[in-house]
Amino acid sequence: MREPTFLILTALADGPRHGYGIVREVDDLSGGRVRLLTGTLYTALDRLTAEGLVEHDHDEEVDGRMRRYYRLTTEGLTALRAETARLRQLTTAAEARLRAARPRTA
Repeated sequence: MREPTFLILTALADGPRHGYGIVREVDDLSGGRVRLLTGTLYTALDRLTAEGLVEHDHDEEVDGRMRRYYRLTTEGLTALRAETARLRQLTTAAEARLRAARPRTA
């Protein structure tokens, strides 16, 4: 799973969000490293919807503009849990190697 996809799913893990809310949450989760453009976000949301990982939750009018909210599906939550476990396993392996690493002398 690519990092932006992982971050979008993570942004939706605690409840529905509208597009700009997802963009802000991804920025926050990544410490500003991943900044989603609107087109990129909606392309990803369309793909995730087609894959059954995300679905439309509801629409809300705010200041005369419609906001579309998205939420994780059960399959999306399962995929996020699986990817989190995979990343944790990789991190654990890397940490073990780093503990065993010896600095090279010049």
